[in-house]
Amino acid sequence: MDNNSAETKYNQYIKLIFIAAFVLIGLWFVNQVLPVLFMFFFAIVLTLILNAPVTWLVSNKVPRTGAALLVFLVMLVFLFFIGWLVIPRILEQASSLLANLPSYYDDLKGQISSQLDGYPSLQDKLMDGSVIEDNLPSPVNVVTSIGRFSFSLIGAVFFFVVFLSLVIYMLINPAPLIETYLTLFPREKRGKAAHALARASTMMVGWMWSNLLVGSMEAAAVYFFLTFMDVPGVWVWVGLALFAEMVPKLGLYIMAVPPVLISLSIDPMTALWVLVFYLVLNEIMGDFVMPRVRASTMNLHPVSSLFVMIVIASAFGLIGALIATPLTAFIKAYYEEFYLSKTTKEHIDEQVETVLQRKA
Repeated sequence: MDNNSAETKYNQYIKLIFIAAFVLIGLWFVNQVLPVLFMFFFAIVLTLILNAPVTWLVSNKVPRTGAALLVFLVMLVFLFFIGWLVIPRILEQASSLLANLPSYYDDLKGQISSQLDGYPSLQDKLMDGSVIEDNLPSPVNVVTSIGRFSFSLIGAVFFFVVFLSLVIYMLINPAPLIETYLTLFPREKRGKAAHALARASTMMVGWMWSNLLVGSMEAAAVYFFLTFMDVPGVWVWVGLALFAEMVPKLGLYIMAVPPVLISLSIDPMTALWVLVFYLVLNEIMGDFVMPRVRASTMNLHPVSSLFVMIVIASAFGLIGALIATPLTAFIKAYYEEFYLSKTTKEHIDEQVETVLQRKA
């Protein structure tokens, strides 16, 4: 009897060891293929977005393959046009900014030094080059942190081609993939799985249009204001502002730092006005415009997006921040479809009011 008990425990320990080894190997493998998983997720998001016009064309008697190729071609032409129109100016002004960085740096030190004339000890510490160098990340560390998700030029081209191939194949013939997706769920859950994916698809379209609309408004405002203030590199800052909403709420603040520093090297008052402009623009767009634009399709609370963004960005860096809003939309769609029910929501408004009014 004791021998059987000992043998049973031994088998359990061996089983636990194999399970732990399998989990560790799985985690290691996932970590190694993270760029591929992110690429696949972006491909799914883009496919769901492009599927909206494809479905409209199919409903107007256009064959699915022709509709998919037409929408895909229009997207490529649009991207090429934007690149041809904007990228040369951005590269020209970016090279000019890089060439003038030493003079901007010297001017910035001079401006700070003049403002700290009455504080010689603080002035000496801030103007000490070694202090600045010690507190700035080394180029090696910066390259290493970015390099986790970076590829060589050939690798980047390869992944880009694979990414476009994934999108076009999923767009032309999505039915087998959807069938495979649905078979992952029990028969009684497949209806909810289909509704959740449909809801996520609608939210992706809303996310894309809201980013384009609000990003274009922010880019136009940045162009006119910084041109009026005669801040160098206007097209560079316009390009950054156009994609600021990809990182919800914090994107415009982050992208305001370079133009503010460049402005500070020219004139402190100019820098102050630029800073105030970005603060006001971000608050107006983030608190009034963007919620209204996204309300009809996404209905995401900013706190939800910010929480997911901070968690994912802490784990995966910039790419994590970029997928935060689409990922939040997927989480919301599946949570509401599988977890929340109509009976759950019956008295939710009364319960929310109880919390707000502190009715113990």
